[in-house]
Amino acid sequence: MSLPAHQLELLSPAKTVEIGREAILHGADAVYIGGPSFGARHNACNEVSEIAKLVKFAHRYHARIFTTLNTILHDAELEPARKLIWQLYDAGVDALIIQDMGILEMDLPPIQLHASTQCDIRTAEKGRFLSDAGFSQIVLARELTIPQIRKVHDAVGTDATIEYFIHGALCVAFSGQCYISHADNGRSANRGDCSQACRLPYTLTDASGGVVAFDKHLLSMKDNNQTANMEALIDAGVRSFKIEGRYKDVSYVKNITAHYRLLLDEILETRPELARASSGTSEIYFSPNPDKTFNRGSTDYFATGRKEDIGAFDSPKFVGVPIGHVTRVGQDWLELETPETLANGDGLNTMRKREVVGVQANTVEKVGRGEDGDVWRVWPNDAREALSGLKVGATINRNRDHAWELGLLKKSAERRVGVWLSLADHADGLILTITDEDGCTATASANLVLEPARDAAKAQAGLADSLAKLGNTMFFAHDVSLNLQQAWFVPASAINALRRDAVEQLEAVRIKAWPRQPRKAPVEPPVAYPETTLSYLANVYNSLAWQFYKKHGVEVIDAAYEAHQEEGEVSLMITKHCLRFSYNLCPKQAKGVKGVMGQVRAEPMTLKTGNETYTLKFDCKPCEMHVMGTMKKHILASPPPSALPASAPITFFKQRPQ
Repeated sequence: MSLPAHQLELLSPAKTVEIGREAILHGADAVYIGGPSFGARHNACNEVSEIAKLVKFAHRYHARIFTTLNTILHDAELEPARKLIWQLYDAGVDALIIQDMGILEMDLPPIQLHASTQCDIRTAEKGRFLSDAGFSQIVLARELTIPQIRKVHDAVGTDATIEYFIHGALCVAFSGQCYISHADNGRSANRGDCSQACRLPYTLTDASGGVVAFDKHLLSMKDNNQTANMEALIDAGVRSFKIEGRYKDVSYVKNITAHYRLLLDEILETRPELARASSGTSEIYFSPNPDKTFNRGSTDYFATGRKEDIGAFDSPKFVGVPIGHVTRVGQDWLELETPETLANGDGLNTMRKREVVGVQANTVEKVGRGEDGDVWRVWPNDAREALSGLKVGATINRNRDHAWELGLLKKSAERRVGVWLSLADHADGLILTITDEDGCTATASANLVLEPARDAAKAQAGLADSLAKLGNTMFFAHDVSLNLQQAWFVPASAINALRRDAVEQLEAVRIKAWPRQPRKAPVEPPVAYPETTLSYLANVYNSLAWQFYKKHGVEVIDAAYEAHQEEGEVSLMITKHCLRFSYNLCPKQAKGVKGVMGQVRAEPMTLKTGNETYTLKFDCKPCEMHVMGTMKKHILASPPPSALPASAPITFFKQRPQ
């Protein structure tokens, strides 16, 4: 297990090292970040040398750094990946987040391994297996309900930490089970290059050709927000609370990290049996609000059961927060009534048919007072586009609060660790001891000729005040004690130098005291995988992954979809989201129908976007929808994707027992 059972970890994303630092300052207990290659976010890469700097910064607060190495690997990439893992270990990284089981067959350093959400962990059996195979932390599928999370936790026990996504964008498919991007354009989601086909507009037709939905974003989900479920998730066994967003900007990471930091701190105040997983206290200089940063609307997805309103069907864009309504429309301006304060530079929008029409407010002016708030006149940057067809009474949303965002561009948080300082005298001068809230201690001494102070009370107060001045450091003083034989006169320069020396030593002690946990040993002899046959859905893309599953009792192993061996129609996307359910066409929703599972089958439907057509098939027993399709012929005929020249095609699969 990567965390003690009583600790709660807030895990934030970082596109860059700079964003990672801000995540820690705003309260993250851990940060996950992409390395130079093999991460499942193709355009969020960082050099190892830069990650090493973030590690050093994080360890000062006893926060952890995880690096994502969660793509599936071609055989040609195995050795470069192994070398990279050693480099990351030498850089001080605390754990790797991986998908490819071939990594477990490598000659690895003693670094912890976390099972990525791409591993598709939906069952207690899968969770238990991965724990036994050597994973210290497992990231559960976003689609699990809270009772299902509890089942996985009960199966895993204290052998692995349960990690769960609490906020951010949602992939409509089970992670690791989406191949539509690769089938259509050769961009593999499992290799970090998803083209986001789920955000396109689609038309849905039934078996008879009737249009159910026209030109809607039917595979686009609202964004995950588990704000209301945090205590229930804790009680279900979640200990690492993950925020999505390795493509997001620094404002998003600051805002969302601070939001959940404050929320978790409130819970910890009432739950003394629990503790945060890192050190220090973050002082937040703004009021976090998840609604103010990019989102497609909010949903807790399946955490509290299936719901009809999880989709962002109208638009995959950030519509923002409704703030008021139009009261007048002029030639180059509009007026709106709102209880909010507007500012030059605000982003405003309204829905026009199925489209979001957004504009920037060049200039705003308060011109009156209405029943529901102030009346503001807004001169938009593109008046023709903004005002065309705009009607009095139309709802106006704000998706960019300019004044609020300006606050986030400044210093918006500070994180400090509490310390106790004790000053004592001895024959050769003074000795200062600092002890922090983790029990780390540092001592510094100064050789001085001590002279009695003329004003004892003033001297004592001056010493205490000087020692407590920790404003430019990562510490704050809980208390200062003076254990002196008498009041001494000490020059301010001497006491300041003594304090700086002790603080510098304490920072070094804290970093040295941080224990990087070793890799968890797998159970021996190897435990059996829950299944004996694996299809392309297992994402086995190299010889070491094949070797791993064979070792764990799997008899039939098909190649990953990216190996270009699936010529016919297959599931390109498997999702818990069901369009039949969304449009009240699910057999289980039919009144008076009994024995749905065995007697009623949901007929296929058709999904079309542009020139692409897919068949939807419905597996009603587990409540899943399959988007069926075939790989484009030119992609099928091309070499399996690899970041490096491949010496041979993948041909070692589909081996069956003799």
